[in-house]
Amino acid sequence: MEGAVNGIAFEDSGPRGGGAPVVFIHGFPFDRTMWEPQLREVSKDRRVIAYDVRGHGRSQAGDGQYSIELFVDDLVMLLDHSKVERAVLCGLSMGGYIALRAAERQPERLSGLVLCDTKSGPDTDEARIKRAATIAAVKKYGVPKFANEFIKAVLTEETLRTKPAITGALLNSILANSPLGISGTLLALAARTDTTAALAKISVPTLILVGEQDKITPPAASEAMLKALPEAALHVIPDAAHMSNLENPAVFNERLLAFLIREKAAGAF
Repeated sequence: MEGAVNGIAFEDSGPRGGGAPVVFIHGFPFDRTMWEPQLREVSKDRRVIAYDVRGHGRSQAGDGQYSIELFVDDLVMLLDHSKVERAVLCGLSMGGYIALRAAERQPERLSGLVLCDTKSGPDTDEARIKRAATIAAVKKYGVPKFANEFIKAVLTEETLRTKPAITGALLNSILANSPLGISGTLLALAARTDTTAALAKISVPTLILVGEQDKITPPAASEAMLKALPEAALHVIPDAAHMSNLENPAVFNERLLAFLIREKAAGAF
């Protein structure tokens, strides 16, 4: 089933009663279609909800004045609309930032947490300056130039060379976004808070997945989160960079499904 609430487009599938629903939160500057390999597998036994973050995909761009706080508000609104009291949040990169802030703000809404190719720390000053330069470039040259440059930073050289279907799908998802949505999201990412101190308070089971060749949020960032989280496991995904769920879906799904099965059997959800 597909729908929209307050401008946020989403899809809701899978059987009810199979454990807490899993909510997939995509990375910047993509949309919910990046989770297709996971939605197909997880929805066989469990309810799954995937949505387009405001300003991405089929969700409305609005005024472009975004913040991570607004993105969390949208997530909570979607949970309420879907009558989901508690969920397993699975976020990649920006999706991880949103999930971590949601865990800090409303921990009672979480049954589990899956953090993929993400980190808890805020942008450095250097990163903020780079995001400002990217906004200026998007306004001046448009989305296509940005898309072609961005895609090279998130995939391995092997993927870029031998997997045109992945590259093409990601490029198309970026190109479907407006300059307003991209620029507004870059501002939100630059201004996000540091959730590191809140990691020690996360009481739900947590899985961390990261591509071995991820240069944007490298394995070291995942290892730092692992040390701070009370109940977590970390797996490095081989033959993958920042988009580990797409570059090596077999290993990614194996780890994700094992986490969901094990915790469901233990009654954690």
